[in-house]
Amino acid sequence: MFIQTEITPNPNSLKFLPGKTVSNNGSFEITKKDEVNNELVRNLLSINGVKGVFLGTDFLSVNKEEKIDWEDIKHIVISLINDFYLDGKKFIFDKEIDKEDKSSFAEIEKKIISILDSKIRPAVAKDGGDIKFKEFKDGIVKVQLQGSCSGCPSSTMTLKQGVQNLLCHYIPEVKEVVAI
Repeated sequence: MFIQTEITPNPNSLKFLPGKTVSNNGSFEITKKDEVNNELVRNLLSINGVKGVFLGTDFLSVNKEEKIDWEDIKHIVISLINDFYLDGKKFIFDKEIDKEDKSSFAEIEKKIISILDSKIRPAVAKDGGDIKFKEFKDGIVKVQLQGSCSGCPSSTMTLKQGVQNLLCHYIPEVKEVVAI
């Protein structure tokens, strides 16, 4: 099995592409071993310097501490992923951890979520991350950046010049977008 890696705009995050399904139902981020029972994710989080693992549909991003060099841990991550799939497993996760119930959202929030899902989330996923809607109040949209986007030096510019401009264009009630 050949696992490809891609650099991301965040120098402390690397995207791993196993060529197989990673998450069978949605994307999510895990930063603590005790948040999940999945053996692979727990092993990845046990690697010295690994701060978080983000699971997308067909990729996973690993976030590391700045002082750790990728050359010291990349081969360990690849080996763990290889072993996991060589054991015959089809995907890393088969359930959604943080699925939002959109029925309780106001109409404007549903519009915001729709734009995030259709226009922004695919671009963010290319860089190994995700963006999740958290709240809309007084013209301010609060989002959570995950995966490679979390802690990325260019995330503030992306948030303001990309996400904020797009949401303001489609939804005049939106005045600002902030990450929480």
